[in-house]
Amino acid sequence: MEQKKERNRGGRPRKEETEKLKYRVAVKMTPPDYFRLLTQAHQTGVSPSEYMRECFRNGHVKERLSEEHAGYVRQLCGMANNLNQLARKANTGDLSEVRWDCKVVVARIHELISRIGI
Repeated sequence: MEQKKERNRGGRPRKEETEKLKYRVAVKMTPPDYFRLLTQAHQTGVSPSEYMRECFRNGHVKERLSEEHAGYVRQLCGMANNLNQLARKANTGDLSEVRWDCKVVVARIHELISRIGI
């Protein structure tokens, strides 16, 4: 018996399940953001949807500060204020007393920066 050959039916081959675009996401934008999206998509020669998919795949979004990191930033602001006060005191001429205080504040600032991960 002779085996039948699969007949080429023409058309585009079926997409695999992982390549299908099944989900729709609605995004609200301000007019400047929308026109910027259209401009950038036009400059790259792709549709706005494809441009946003590429941004999603290859882009980078910074995460918001956690409560812990926000506390560290507040502490750094307070230390910066203390350092400014010490600098002002040093500029008035009382340098010997300020030297040790400056070293302590700088060490604490370094410790907080390492905790934050900067």
